[in-house]
Amino acid sequence: MAEEMNGKPYVRPITSEWIFRHPRYLRYMTREFSCLFIGGYTLLLIAGLKSLSEGRAAYDAFLEALKSPASIVFQVVALAFAAYHSVTWFALTPKALPLQLGEEFVSDGAISGAHYVVWAVLSLGIWVLAGAF
Repeated sequence: MAEEMNGKPYVRPITSEWIFRHPRYLRYMTREFSCLFIGGYTLLLIAGLKSLSEGRAAYDAFLEALKSPASIVFQVVALAFAAYHSVTWFALTPKALPLQLGEEFVSDGAISGAHYVVWAVLSLGIWVLAGAF
C-alpha cells in the first residue's frame, strides 16, 4: 500500500531500464524472452509436419527454405536460447522439486547432474538415430 505524503499517494517511477539494475533481473528476462524463440521453433516444426503431409514437393520446398541464411540464423539463435532455457531450468529444479530420501535430501548437484546426464544420453540417442555417426 502506498503511503500518503502531503495528501498524495507515493507512486514509484518504473522505467524501461529496470532489467539492467541487477544481473538477476537480466537473467530472468532473458529466460522469459527465450520462450518466444522456442515457441517460434515449435511453429517451424509444425509447418514442417504440415508440408510433409502435403507431399514430396511441399516437403522438399520446406527443406530448401530451411537452408536460407535467415532460417539458419533463426535456428542457431533458437538452439542457443533452448540450451540457456534448459541450463537455467536444471539449476532451478532442485529448488522447485527437492527430493527427499528418508530423512535426508538429495544434494542439488545430484539432482541437476542427473538432468544433465539424461539430456546428454537423449541427445546422443537422437544424434545416432538421425544418422550423424
